[in-house]
Amino acid sequence: MVMVVEIVSKEFIKPTSPTPPHLRTHMLSFLDQFLPSIYVPMVLFYMDQERSIPVAASNSRRSQLLKESLSETLTLFYPLAGRIKDHLSIDCNDEGAYYVEARVNRPLCEFLNLTDSPYVSQLLPAEPTWTATTAGGYIAMIQVTTFACGGIAIGAFLSHVIADGPAATKFISSWAALTRKCGEEAPCPNFDASLVFPQSVAYPREATFLALLSRFVKKGKWKSRRIIFDASAIAALKAKTASSSVPDPTRVEVVSALLSKCIKATFKAKSDIQKSTLITHIVNLRQRARPQIPKHSMGNFLCLAAALVTAKETELDNLVCHLRKEIRKIDGDLITALQGDGGLLKYCEYMKEIGKGTNDNIDIILFSSWCNFGLYEIDFGWGKPTWVTCATESNSEIGMVNTIVLMDTKMGNGVEARVFLEEQHMVMLEQNQELRAFGILDQSPLNLKVG
Repeated sequence: MVMVVEIVSKEFIKPTSPTPPHLRTHMLSFLDQFLPSIYVPMVLFYMDQERSIPVAASNSRRSQLLKESLSETLTLFYPLAGRIKDHLSIDCNDEGAYYVEARVNRPLCEFLNLTDSPYVSQLLPAEPTWTATTAGGYIAMIQVTTFACGGIAIGAFLSHVIADGPAATKFISSWAALTRKCGEEAPCPNFDASLVFPQSVAYPREATFLALLSRFVKKGKWKSRRIIFDASAIAALKAKTASSSVPDPTRVEVVSALLSKCIKATFKAKSDIQKSTLITHIVNLRQRARPQIPKHSMGNFLCLAAALVTAKETELDNLVCHLRKEIRKIDGDLITALQGDGGLLKYCEYMKEIGKGTNDNIDIILFSSWCNFGLYEIDFGWGKPTWVTCATESNSEIGMVNTIVLMDTKMGNGVEARVFLEEQHMVMLEQNQELRAFGILDQSPLNLKVG
């Protein structure tokens, strides 16, 4: 039987209370201006735990609760109910979050047993375009999908102009707390990013994230795969990569190093040219700042770390050292220098240094770690999620950059990597024996009882 995702309704959920006039315009920070105007995609899957209640009644009750609590949440997170005004601001006009309800004609367990299901991307609202650069663009889009025999998926598309990964997680966590009527777990968000990192009307386009990566964007057939590294694989990788320089590598560092090595090998096999590789990681500034930036701060508090490694540098411990060195350059002193009126100039200088190392004879691998976000702790009142993923098309023909999103596994000690590569490179990566010695491919989220 074919699995069908059927759209049931579409509407806009508005804040419970109107936004005060003095908050009507939300100004972006220069870090917001740096990031691409795309949506942060998240989908959380929940198995049905209300066996005693008929599925239809359970879904109806949940639907009403989710809408009411989302309206309350948008009162606190008021810019997310607004619209893009221009590259400098958001109009907090209370027009509401775009909200879609859908249903699937098969049980959730069947859905999750489909390895790298092509249907996952259908659990996000698909009406608006992927990019949100135009005036009037939605800030928040939600899709709630129910499954036959119970189970629910909550998909969120949040505009990157206002929310990085931690901020998106904070919004969904607060929505969940208000759904459970646990308001004490939902402290008011902070929208003062533009006061810390003041924007610029003349923000230089050559300093944006997309400008930096433009030479690496390739159009062709792209494929995504999930690769699981369980707790035992992480322990083995840490033992293998530990050195006098980095005696205590993290799980993110060792998985990044292994995937970089294996992907570099696929590039080499497909080209006679010995290319260097720019390995980048997006770094969260909140905990690195002195004093720390509050966890409930909304906006983008991200900076790019970049390690340029030669074609001959393939040892895992060496790659870990490169990553550790570059990531640690983003410290309290640098973050302090980025704040205030002179911050933009300093930031442009920093990005230009990274750009100097790029040319047409360099490959790139972009990492983004969502580990330790607490996504598996998000409870709307029917238990913690069975699986959380970043949802995009498994196969697509759009311009992309080699990208890897790292996430926690449900048990917390492992890493789930979502890898996006050109199809020709993905085919070779899947056959890489060193990768297969540590990573698990083709595993249903329902079977993830380790890591």
